[in-house]
Amino acid sequence: MKLLAFETATEACSVALWIDGELRQRHELAPRRHAELSLPWAEQLLAEAGIRKSQLDAIALGRGPGAFTGVRLAIAIGQGIALALDRPIVAVSSLAALALGARTAPCAIDMIRAPLADASIVEPQRVLACIDARMGEVYTGAFELRDGDAFALDAEAVLAPEAAALPDDRDGWLGVGTGFGAADGALARHLGTRFLAIDASALPTAADVARLAVAAYARGEALAPERVEPAYLRNNVALTIEQQRALRASR
Repeated sequence: MKLLAFETATEACSVALWIDGELRQRHELAPRRHAELSLPWAEQLLAEAGIRKSQLDAIALGRGPGAFTGVRLAIAIGQGIALALDRPIVAVSSLAALALGARTAPCAIDMIRAPLADASIVEPQRVLACIDARMGEVYTGAFELRDGDAFALDAEAVLAPEAAALPDDRDGWLGVGTGFGAADGALARHLGTRFLAIDASALPTAADVARLAVAAYARGEALAPERVEPAYLRNNVALTIEQQRALRASR
């Protein structure tokens, strides 16, 4: 399986190449440089691996939710390459990719409760992935990690941090993503006691998009390029001046 993956839904620009289980990645915090970096990075990864584009089996991408322009860019790049090569696309949730990154806990996650031994966090593990959606809202999705995959436990949503809820009454969750730092940490205050650990700096990566895409491809979930759609979750991508004033007044 040879797969090229893109994830540009957040301030991080990320491109990965999966070659029969081996992963190569370029990943960098690069606000407003995604369009500049994505394709050159893809070319570099292919050249370093000695792989031609024609050898790829599929293109993978993070379909959002996230920044409107970033999500749209990943879709456009993925469709362009896939159409040129006559290859399918595997579109995966950017929140699922973010959740999958929590599998490295606890070494990469700051504990908010008593420190845990490595054996304390094992699969299956429940993860709430949360991306700052701006405008006083966050994108959230709850997942269970098992067998190297991330399985959704509820529908992804965009909402105020104080309105977020977990899909069951069990504690012991992991929290990952910039949404936990949004609105001065409102989500962490709201649900913090339910979590073993929170990493409010985590961002989705193309490497995890690739991992999810390989499993999805095996399940027959690849799509023709023209059928791929972004997951914006929000209809309005900007607040009016009146809405901005009302939001500031409510804080």
